[in-house]
Amino acid sequence: MKLGARWLKFNAVGLAGVGVQLAALALFAKALHWNYLIATALAVETAVLHNYAWHVVWTWRDRPAAGETPGLRLLRFHLGNGLVSIVSNVLLMRLFAGALGWPLMISNGVSIVLTSVLNFLISEYWVFSRGASR
Repeated sequence: MKLGARWLKFNAVGLAGVGVQLAALALFAKALHWNYLIATALAVETAVLHNYAWHVVWTWRDRPAAGETPGLRLLRFHLGNGLVSIVSNVLLMRLFAGALGWPLMISNGVSIVLTSVLNFLISEYWVFSRGASR
């Protein structure tokens, strides 16, 4: 598959993941009244699991995890995309919502956009790389 087509699929999954993340953030922060940074980390984790499932069955379905033990690819996804997403989102939320006083949902949306390119590169060249299982 061409890189541009994969980038479009990645972003379609990511867009759905944004919906999952914002819904989880609203639930954790607004409905349950949890601290916004804890709520952000848990909302990101919810979206990471959602996105991983869709990337396996759609975005990178042409790169099966042949020879890998179950969970190894998910571990790489968490170490790459998950860690990058959680750390960057919490830090950026602290800056945007905490220090600058931006609205919570706008802060989270901007944080998501700023991490998307890095997450795609991590997925393409490490998590779902043809040689990743070697």
